[in-house]
Parts: sequence; C-alpha cells; structure tokens
Amino acid sequence: MAKFTVSPGVAISEIDNTFLTGQPVQAGAAIIGPTVKGPVEIPTLVTSYSDFQNIFGDSFVSGGQAYSYFTSIAAYNYFNYGGTSLLVARVVTGSYTPATSSAAVNAFTSSSFSLETISEGVIMNNTGTETTNNVLPSGSKDNVRWEITSPNTGSGTFNLLVRLGSDASNKKVVLESWNGVNLDPNSSRYIARVIGDQIVNYDSTNNQMNVTGSYPNSSRYIRVSAVNYPTPDYLDSNGSPRVQYTASIPLAQSGSFGAATGNIIGGANFYETITSGNTQGISATSYNNMISLLGNADAYQFNVLFTPGLTNDLHTSQVTSIITNTINRGDNLYVVDLGTYGNSVTSISSQAQSRDTSYAAAYFPWVRIIDPGTGKHVWVPASTVIPGVYAFNDKVAAPWFAPAGINRGGLNTVLSAEIKLSQAQKDTLYENNVNPLATLPKQGVVVFGQKTLQKEASALDRVNVRRLMIELKSYIRQIADTVVFEQNTATTRNSFIARVTPYLETIQQKQGLYAFKVVMDDSNNGPDVIDRNQLIGQIYIQPTRTAEFVSLDFILLPTGAEFPA
Repeated sequence: MAKFTVSPGVAISEIDNTFLTGQPVQAGAAIIGPTVKGPVEIPTLVTSYSDFQNIFGDSFVSGGQAYSYFTSIAAYNYFNYGGTSLLVARVVTGSYTPATSSAAVNAFTSSSFSLETISEGVIMNNTGTETTNNVLPSGSKDNVRWEITSPNTGSGTFNLLVRLGSDASNKKVVLESWNGVNLDPNSSRYIARVIGDQIVNYDSTNNQMNVTGSYPNSSRYIRVSAVNYPTPDYLDSNGSPRVQYTASIPLAQSGSFGAATGNIIGGANFYETITSGNTQGISATSYNNMISLLGNADAYQFNVLFTPGLTNDLHTSQVTSIITNTINRGDNLYVVDLGTYGNSVTSISSQAQSRDTSYAAAYFPWVRIIDPGTGKHVWVPASTVIPGVYAFNDKVAAPWFAPAGINRGGLNTVLSAEIKLSQAQKDTLYENNVNPLATLPKQGVVVFGQKTLQKEASALDRVNVRRLMIELKSYIRQIADTVVFEQNTATTRNSFIARVTPYLETIQQKQGLYAFKVVMDDSNNGPDVIDRNQLIGQIYIQPTRTAEFVSLDFILLPTGAEFPA
C-alpha cells in the first residue's frame, strides 16, 4: 500500500514478483541385482551406461558361454533412452573380497604402500608374469592395473596411474591419474588422502552403511589399504629431503592385483531359465540386505525401482518387502515382474490379484531382445526394457505423462513378445491391472497400458497420476523441510505458499494438473494448532487424466445431405 505524505504528491513503490523458485532435487531410478563386478552391497550412483560398464561391467563368460545379467540390460535400456542417473545396488551369493596388490617396491625391496580394488570378486585378479609390451595374461576390460611414473626423491612425489587391465605398455588405457602424490601423512598430497582409504560395509544390525578409514575414496577403482613406509615432513626447513626417507620413494614400475575371492556360481540359470532358488546364480535371500537398505528414504533418493530377476510368483517374500518399503517411503514406483517366462495370461492375472497398491506397476509378457553385451537373441522380463520407456517418457514429456502408447511407449529394442496378445487377452490383463506389451502392425511391441496394481478405481490407479504425486510430494517436501523450526507466523506461511504456487503453476502449464489450491492460513492454523507447535497446509489438486479409450463414430450420409453444424 502506498504511503502518502501530508501534502499532495505521488507515491511510488516497488512490488517484486520475480523471485525465482528453486528447482527440485531430481531423483533418478534405482536397480537391485547382480552385476559382473563392482562394489558389493554398496549403492553406487552412475550417470551413463559407460560409467555403469566401467564400474559394474556388462557381459561375462560362464561355462564357456557369454551372458549378461538383467541388471546390465536394464541399465543399458535406461541410459540408451535418456536416463540421467541410476542408483545401482549389487547383490551376490557367497563371499566376495577385493583384489590386493603389494604396490610400489622401493629401494628396500619391500612394499612402500598397498592398494586394493573397490570392486570385489575374482574377476579383478590379474597377477602373473607379464608378456610382450607388459601385457598381463589375466588382464581384461573388467579389471585394472597400476603404474608408478616420475618418482622424485628430491620432492618425495610420484604419479600413480590406474590403467585398464587389458592394456599394454605401447597402448596404455589410463582410467585415472593421481599426480604428485607422496607418502607424507602431513601433506595435502598424501596418497591415502588424495586417493582415499575408506572401506564401506553394510551393517545389517542397524540397516546402514558403516565406514572405516580416514579419507573418502576419490578413486572409482582403488583405495590405499596401507602405507608401510610413511615419510612425515619429508622436506626439512631448508626444503631438502630428509635422507632417512629418500629410499622409501617407490620406483617407476607397473603392477597387478590378486587374491580376490568370489565368482559366478557354476550352473547358474540365466534369462528364461531362472528359478526360485537360482536366479542368474543368485539366491533370492541375497537381495534382502539391499531391499532393506533402500527402504531408507532419507539416505537414498529415487523415483522408480527395478529388480529384474525377482518375480512375484517365485520370490514372493522379497517382492512383498519391496512393496511394503515403497509404500512406506511414498516417493517411488516399483516396477514388478509378476511371473517367469512361460506363464499364461490367466496365471499372470492371478498373480496380479495378490497385489493391491498404487505404488507398483506390472507389465506382461516377457520379450526377446538383442543382448547389448553379447549380441545374442535372448528372452528377458519386461522390467529390463521398461526402464527405457520411463526414461524416454521423462525426457520428451514429464513423469505425469503416461509412459505408454505409440508416442512414448514404443519398445524399439524388442524383437518380439513372448505372446502376441489378442484383444481379449489384452482386455483380461488390463482388467486385472497388468499393462500389456502389445504387438501392433507396423509399430512392433508397444506398452499399451499404464495402470498401477491398485484395485479400487481412483486417479491413483494410473501410473501417470502416481508419478505426478511422487513428483509433487518430493518437491513440496523439500520446501516444507526449510520451514521446520521457523516461527509459526503468517510470514512463514505466506513464504511457503509463495514458493509452492509457482511450482504448481508450472506443472499446470505442462499439462500435469487441471487446477490446484494451496491453503495454509488461519483457517487451518488456529491457536490450538499453533500451541501444539504444528503448521498445517492443505494442497488440493485435480490431476490431468489420460485419454485411454478413444471413440470415433463414422456417420454415413446420403448424397446431398447437409453436415450438422
């Protein structure tokens, strides 16, 4: 309101409505399953498929045959169609340990320091006699080697390279370079400080990750396990090296890793042969720790979860735990496979009846694809290709659009569906809240449904509405967190509304909402509410619905008849 002086005049004021509303912290997808390599039971974020390959691998050989885990295939589809970030939780059956190396022989012919791989399993082992051009006979694209260059006794520094295990001295593939490191624990370039020395383990008692070690791991491949000949204050006051330490500086050389344990189980069942006790060589109980850990919404953020390799018919306990966690978290959707290869429409529909939640969605049938790791034609569950659909949907539209139909639900990597569904079969599946993967003329296999597993008819029985709510709750929760412990006054309430309203207007403009209203005032924050240290807000929304049933009437008129106005 303008403030006038006693005498006549013009009052000018400024009203700034250009405050920028911060964008929500975006959460990507998450996947639990076995991988070729990588840290075991340590959820790790990757941001591209090449990043996934470097850390977790792609294909492997078992019994003389090449295979890929469903996890790798799902990650490929997710990133290939526009996915931005993927939280990967590797599970294994049996004991797995990292590979180690007595790195850097010094003048005393003993180890200056030791390294170990962050990835676990025998696939990381490559010790052995080097051949021409320093090739390691057991070196591969899935393991690493190290090299020390430019040792300098004058400064006490050297460079440590992490190289691909399958490279050669004349064709080096350097994955990481750590330049100018030293063995001086008082230096900012101390090797353990620069590269990292922490070990992360899952604590089943407290359902959390425990960390030991002094310095966080900056390397994606190795950590320093010991410094056997530290050189504290290597340079004296004159800047000269202390003679007792010069012999500790490692020599220029390269080395390999060994002694890791843990391997792919022989006779494992892959692709369409998975069973209740052997799903790609993994027992279902091996998933339990990571299922429990990813139930912690404060520690791990994602908006959709995949577990290809688990099915509702064979692994009921694990699927139940995931759905329970997903409901409790309230911030993600679980894409569940209801059955194994060979199930009928009737049996899958029966499996769907055992679940009733808007926080899970199911797709059927299995599909045949070209395995991106091996090039072979293989059968995979729907949850390995649906990540690509969700990623593409979010890339070209938004989470509140239906990830289905010809425009956003095409499965270009699919060669064929296990069952070419008839209209009656599609009807049966959709009546039971299972989304059909339909084979359409000239279009190939297309996702032709977007129901959640919620049985009662409501807006939340559709995937696009559930994902809209996940998106809204995630962002508005981030705003609400900023007003906790603030004064419970009109200023705080108005500030909240001023930040929420522009965001909802944006969603409305992007076709996510028909209408909305935010109420946080004296009507729902009376004296009794304030005295209980509570702040109450109500957000009314009308979510946009999708056109799933299109009716077209062709009306034939006699010659000369007038068309209706």
